[in-house]
Amino acid sequence: MAAMTRVLGAVLAGVEGIPVEVEVRISSLLPRVDVVGLPEAAVRESAARVRAAITAAGHRFPERRVTVNLAPASVRKSGAGLDLPIAIGVLAAAGAVESERLPGLGLIGELALDGRLRPVRGALALALALRDSGCARAIVPASNAGEAALTPRLEVLAADDLVAVIRYLQAGAGLAVAQVEPASAAPGEIGHDLAEVRGQERAKRALEIAAAGGHGLLLRGPPGSGKTMLARRLPGLLPPLDFEEAVEATRIHGAAGRLLGHAPILRERPFRAPHHAASRAGLLGGGSPPRPGEVSLAHRGVLFLDELPEFERGVLEALRQVLEEHRVVVARAGGTCVFPADFQLVAAANPCPCGWRLSRWRECSCSDASVARYAARVSGPLLDRIDLHVGVPAVAWRDLDGASGSGGPASADVRARVMDARARQRRRLARFGVGTNAEIPDAALDAAVDASAEARALLGRAVERLRLSARAARRLLRAARTAADLAGERRVDAPAVAEALGYRREEGAPDT
Repeated sequence: MAAMTRVLGAVLAGVEGIPVEVEVRISSLLPRVDVVGLPEAAVRESAARVRAAITAAGHRFPERRVTVNLAPASVRKSGAGLDLPIAIGVLAAAGAVESERLPGLGLIGELALDGRLRPVRGALALALALRDSGCARAIVPASNAGEAALTPRLEVLAADDLVAVIRYLQAGAGLAVAQVEPASAAPGEIGHDLAEVRGQERAKRALEIAAAGGHGLLLRGPPGSGKTMLARRLPGLLPPLDFEEAVEATRIHGAAGRLLGHAPILRERPFRAPHHAASRAGLLGGGSPPRPGEVSLAHRGVLFLDELPEFERGVLEALRQVLEEHRVVVARAGGTCVFPADFQLVAAANPCPCGWRLSRWRECSCSDASVARYAARVSGPLLDRIDLHVGVPAVAWRDLDGASGSGGPASADVRARVMDARARQRRRLARFGVGTNAEIPDAALDAAVDASAEARALLGRAVERLRLSARAARRLLRAARTAADLAGERRVDAPAVAEALGYRREEGAPDT
């Protein structure tokens, strides 16, 4: 006579969790374990881990035919997170635990051969999937408990091993409820302070505008002029992560396996700086199974692309759509994964292959043709999508010398001005459904910017003279709106437009 039971687990698909109903049937046929329902290798191998873990927990694995079905069968199952629900399903079908305790309970975890529970990727996404499928409680490995506990309206229980889970199902107690992190995930200190940067006052101002309005920024200058140093200080100028943003970013980093052994929630805005040799899948996401790329790991934070012209041309062109849609869609024959990618772009580039063109300190060895080829590696449409273009010239020693005094305003002071400007933006842009000036939709641009006639006339002359595209002109208006917000101005006047125009110089090279 056959015995059957059902247990609820979940698997990852990109950064989303998919609930999986684990059906276990024990029948009086020749001993064998069959795992069906489109399992990948790690799931098929769970039979050996489950058998050893059940034996280590002091129970007898059924010496009969065990059939494990993972529903829905149309979804490919990957990862080892189904070990625990399969083991409990086998024990329930064998009568070792009461099946009445399983409804409303979700299970997540990889089993070691001695019965220990190992952490899995994407615990938060998996817990969200269990909650949305009707679970009120979930048992997860202790190492994943803090991350999974971020799920609202789900009681998360932390377990160290299979024995503890079995005792809980037998007695209804014995597992600790995981505690939710504090409501604020704001960092206490700013790691990289803007006051440490000497000189580069124009670039510092551009950083402030970029932080206040959510604008993209291109820094162009010779080697050693401070481009990377400036870029690393942008996260410290941005408003601290609120709890919802922290949960969004945590879910992505958890799905990428970057939280294992670390804090269960991100407390600082991500700063990602991939090497220019990064592949398309590494930057945008992909692989098998699909995993988030650097643009998604930078979600709610900063993506820094140093040596921008050295990136593969196809990768940079694919980045254009990401900057517009704030997401990456990875299409596969077996389905589509969508990765969030709402980040702030900062890019850095040398003015020429050798780096010294237009420098007052060293002679450039590049021909005009090589400079033109180097500049052509970054397309005009991509440059159009970067709001602020800033030259970063080499700084004279008299400005770098520590005896010359402070480098300028501290990041905390600039962040205070940024947060004031963003508060004005939120009040003004709430009716348009966006939060920063960089996100203003084209249809609402005139109403949201509120530029004076003089400002529009100045912009019109600049568009004709500099031969700017319509997209560049619209982005100029958004940057001018941010400059006016920082000044506390209700309308955008000519000075704000003039400042924004100063960050759209065609060559973007440092001053001579």
